[in-house]
Amino acid sequence: MDLPTVDLPALPRLLAAPAPGWVETTDVIVVGSGVAGLTAALHLREAGLHVTVVTKVNIDEGSTRWAQGGIAAVLDPADTPAAHARDTEIAGVGLCDPAAVRVLVEEGPTRLRELMRLGAEFDRHPDGSLMLTREGGHRADRIVHAGGDATGAEVQRALHAAVRRDPWIRLVEHALVLDLLRAPGDGPDSLGAACGITLHVLGEGSEDGVGAILSRAVVLATGGMGQVFAATTNPAVSTGDGVALAMRAGAAVTDVEFVQFHPTALIVPEPARLPGAGLAQQPLVSEALRGEGARLVDGDGKRFMVGQHELAELAPRDVVAKGIHRVLLATGADHVWLDARHLGGDFLAGRFPTIVASCLAIGVDPAVDLIPVAPAAHYASGGVRTDLRGRTSIPGLYACGEVACTGVHGANRLASNSLLEGLVFSRRIAEDIAAGLPEQARPAQTGAWVGGEGWLVPAAGTAALQRAMTRGAGVLRSARTLAATAATLTEAGAERGVSRTADWEATNLITVASTLVAAAYARQETRGCHWREDFPTADDRWQGHLVAAVGAQGRLTSRWEGSA
Repeated sequence: MDLPTVDLPALPRLLAAPAPGWVETTDVIVVGSGVAGLTAALHLREAGLHVTVVTKVNIDEGSTRWAQGGIAAVLDPADTPAAHARDTEIAGVGLCDPAAVRVLVEEGPTRLRELMRLGAEFDRHPDGSLMLTREGGHRADRIVHAGGDATGAEVQRALHAAVRRDPWIRLVEHALVLDLLRAPGDGPDSLGAACGITLHVLGEGSEDGVGAILSRAVVLATGGMGQVFAATTNPAVSTGDGVALAMRAGAAVTDVEFVQFHPTALIVPEPARLPGAGLAQQPLVSEALRGEGARLVDGDGKRFMVGQHELAELAPRDVVAKGIHRVLLATGADHVWLDARHLGGDFLAGRFPTIVASCLAIGVDPAVDLIPVAPAAHYASGGVRTDLRGRTSIPGLYACGEVACTGVHGANRLASNSLLEGLVFSRRIAEDIAAGLPEQARPAQTGAWVGGEGWLVPAAGTAALQRAMTRGAGVLRSARTLAATAATLTEAGAERGVSRTADWEATNLITVASTLVAAAYARQETRGCHWREDFPTADDRWQGHLVAAVGAQGRLTSRWEGSA
């Protein structure tokens, strides 16, 4: 298939950074400290391996702790893995890998029970049985939750405690991963397997703090890329670092055009701005609230999802986000309303304490007021391409969690499958690594090891990039808006920054933004959470995958894999 293309900036194959000033060695590096990263670390330790976990800020400040709704798994005898798989594939609109989905739904319940044995405490009925609820796209009650709407925080707490108990898991906090180190390849100019990373650690003996950790395998679990947009439910650390690192190293990524916009982020008046990074994280209003009966209404108080989908407010997230966006386009408003008043103050405070607290902080009492909500960038269904063992296209480099594209989510992630995916595939990665870990290799004498050769874009253009991405590559896209976004990216990519954290992050953002725009421009259809107003229907010719990589001279390359 001939792919439509749009002009985009050249991308670096290496970040500009000093040569490593210090070096450590471990068996396996895990980059990221959410559910996927910490679970991988714990399973690797069960195999007797020494593990170093590198995390960008504190261990608890990634995306996992913000997950409200819960974890989807078949625990009810009346439910079946086949039913869970069917719901997952319906949400994925023809692009899920059935084998990956089968792994998820069949192994998920066991992985969830392992998490409980580690100490995670989920909400239960008075008789001790687990409370199960339903979220958008599910046709059965199969969502476990904790603290009402604080599931992610409980999962993070349990995993954090387990990791802290193991003296052979070394934590390196406040560390930004820079580039992948690779062993020499078979030819004079080729590179081999992953053998470590370079990173910048705040306070590691010098202001620069650039060092290297050598290892026999590297696991990316860096989370998502939500900060590429101006409004997101992702934390400030979600700047696409893992995807960008993998692309610079030569790995393939896929399905990056499928960014899920959560339909109901809380609209915060004049949100605080992050330094150089656009709007602050938007509080999430979990669809579990809709699962308990809350209703979406427009400014006239009319329910607008009724008649648009058989599940109305509990339709898959892309359907609800589009429904809200249509209302916003028609009315010129910047939000719609969620009506939970009929559920009662006591129920809301007990079941959704986090949401209630966020609402009260902006002067909204859900027991008596409508909740202002609008879509915000929430989850990347695509990412670094992996097989069913978490292996990327680079030997020794693995990926799991939101940074990875396992094939589970297809064109749209089913609610509460993300934490489950992290649990399931991190275990598979640990098993694969333990089964055949090579000896430590010496890094090739590349720029990542000796310093130099790379370049950066300055952070000064980040806010403009985020606004352009939201306008032209957000919920609603077209060739016109995507071309305008590409022009903004090209302008930003022509500038050069210096070696500092904000510029490293900005370079990661422009890398993932350019990859997303290229894929969204190429895919001339509407499918899942990719919505093209100039191609408003799904097209069977596009029932396949766009696979991207960074080629010669930093130019994006794309190839098509599908039946067409």
